[in-house]
Amino acid sequence: MRIGDRDSDNFIDRTGQRGGGMRGGGMSAGLFALLARFVFNKFGIVGVLVLALGYCALSGGLGGLGGGGTPQGASSSGQSTLTQEELALLRGTLESTDDVWTSLFAQAGATYREPELVAYEGGTQTACGFGQEVMGPFYCPGDQRIYIDPDFFSELSQRFGAPGDFAARYVIAHEVGHHIQNLEGTLSSVQRQQQRASRAQGNRLQVGVELQADCYAGVWAARTGAMEPGDLEEGLRAAEAIGDDALMRQAGQAVRPESFTHGTSAQRMEALRRGLSDGNPADCDYAR
Repeated sequence: MRIGDRDSDNFIDRTGQRGGGMRGGGMSAGLFALLARFVFNKFGIVGVLVLALGYCALSGGLGGLGGGGTPQGASSSGQSTLTQEELALLRGTLESTDDVWTSLFAQAGATYREPELVAYEGGTQTACGFGQEVMGPFYCPGDQRIYIDPDFFSELSQRFGAPGDFAARYVIAHEVGHHIQNLEGTLSSVQRQQQRASRAQGNRLQVGVELQADCYAGVWAARTGAMEPGDLEEGLRAAEAIGDDALMRQAGQAVRPESFTHGTSAQRMEALRRGLSDGNPADCDYAR
């Protein structure tokens, strides 16, 4: 994908300050890690994803109960461990999503509030509580920040068999999609519905949220005009690799559709394709 290394005022580098402590209320990093390992052994990787989602929400992601993060615009007090390639990918993708969604919001007569992207190692404080590498990339509505441990991209390539810069950019654009949902009020609306729903119904609602974010990632990619040969295949491989059914099989678990929280491989690929088809966010009507 032809996106240059453009600097972004919304990028925060916390690499080089591994770990960090837990400030304010919430679960300690060590306790979360132990619980995550237990859940993985019993329920597999999908169980960990559900645990992380619930942890983020209950720690104040939607209600602002967690401890405060680093002041806006602050950078790591340690020396950055990011390579120039990683910096280019993170900053360039963030700046590109800002350009696309600022334009789309303006066309709709609205103002786009740009999210921040925080690169960290191991763990970091967020408005949703203490973020852990085991949670994978995630968006915190409480501070409107996307959190990514860059080691995830190596895992995406090596463990999940989804290499390439577009696969990594798709992951970032998916998290930006959650920011769009936050601005639109979708996240809070779905959370209210989940509070009245059964677990299975709540999971189905969450699947809609995740598929819409995949579709929004496709909208961004279509609007950049920067797609290159092979990019689509990279994105589809990534979407296929992180489908709920694929993750359950990889973890040696039985596929249980009632436990899906992100959608099957086929659903995630279809959602990305739908956004890419004509770059129209109105087509991304998964979350209701």
